[in-house]
Amino acid sequence: MAIAKAERLMNLALCLLGTRRPLSKRELRGSIEAYLEAGNDESFNRMFERDKDDLRELGLVIETVENLEGEIGYLARRDSNRLPPVSLDAEEAAALGLAAKVWQQARLAGAASGALQKLRAGGMPEAGDPYEGQHSAIEPRIPVHEAAFEPLMLACRDRRPVVFDYRKSTAAAPGTRQVEPWALECWRGHWYLAGFDRDRGAERVFRLSRITGKVRSRAGRYTAEVPDVVTVRETVASWAGESAERSALIRLRAGAGYPLRAKATAVREGGDGWDELEIPYGHGLDAWLVEFGPDVVVVEPADLRADVVDRLRAVAQG
Repeated sequence: MAIAKAERLMNLALCLLGTRRPLSKRELRGSIEAYLEAGNDESFNRMFERDKDDLRELGLVIETVENLEGEIGYLARRDSNRLPPVSLDAEEAAALGLAAKVWQQARLAGAASGALQKLRAGGMPEAGDPYEGQHSAIEPRIPVHEAAFEPLMLACRDRRPVVFDYRKSTAAAPGTRQVEPWALECWRGHWYLAGFDRDRGAERVFRLSRITGKVRSRAGRYTAEVPDVVTVRETVASWAGESAERSALIRLRAGAGYPLRAKATAVREGGDGWDELEIPYGHGLDAWLVEFGPDVVVVEPADLRADVVDRLRAVAQG
C-alpha cells in the first residue's frame, strides 16, 4: 500500500511539474492510472485532495487557478519548486535548529523537523547549539491555541482566499469576512492575520482569537497584490498598537496592570488606591485597555475614553 501511494504521489507531482497550463481534476484523473481505478467520483476526489495535501506537506508549491469557464486547474511551476544552493555556516545552521524547537503546535513541529532534514540533505552542515550549557533550562516556545491558526497558515502558504466569521470588539454578533490572507504575525502574545478584505476593498488585520467557527477556503486567484513581509509586519504592529503618535492619561488600580506600567512614560502614585499613568497612544490601545477591565479608567483623550466605553458595553451585551 505504501509503495502504491508513493507511486501515485510521484505520478501526480510529475504531471503538475510537467504541464505548461493548469490541469483540471478531470484531466489528472485521465492521466494517472491509480485515479482511473477509483471506484467513483467521490472516491477519486477524496484521494486527490489527500494526495495534493501530502505533496504540499512535502514542500511542493501547487497553484490553484480558475479559468474563464470557472473550472479549477492545478500546476506546479518549476521555478517555484527549485531550491537554490544551500550555503549556511555552522552558526546559521545552529540558529535554524534553535528556531525549529520554538513551535509547540504538533503540525508545525513536524514541519520544522522536516524542513531541517531537507536542508541538511541539500548541504546544510550538521551543527549543535553553540549556546548549549548557557541556557539549557530555558527554551523558546510559541504557543498556538486558536483553532483558526492552522487553516490560515495553510491558506497564506498556498495563496488561497478564505471566508470566516469575525467578532469585532465593539460588535455584539460576528460578521462574515472574505479575506485574501497574506501572513500571520504574533504580537504581544496574540496572533494576528494581515490580509486584503474583499468586502471593504482594503487591507485589514484580524485577531485570531476573535474568529468564530471554521475558516472556509475559496477557489480563485488573489485580486490584490501581496506586500513584502516587512510591510506586513509593520501593518500588524500598527493595527495592534505598536505605533504611537500621542499620549494617553489613565488611572490604574494600585498593584494591577504591570504590562501597562512597563509601557508607561510617567507614573504618579495616588493615595486613593489608584495611580496615574501616561502611556503611548496608538491604534489598538482601546482594545488592550479593555482587557484590564475595572482596573483601568481612561482620563484622556476623550476619543480613547469613548472607544473603551463602547467596547465595554459591547462585552456587557454579550
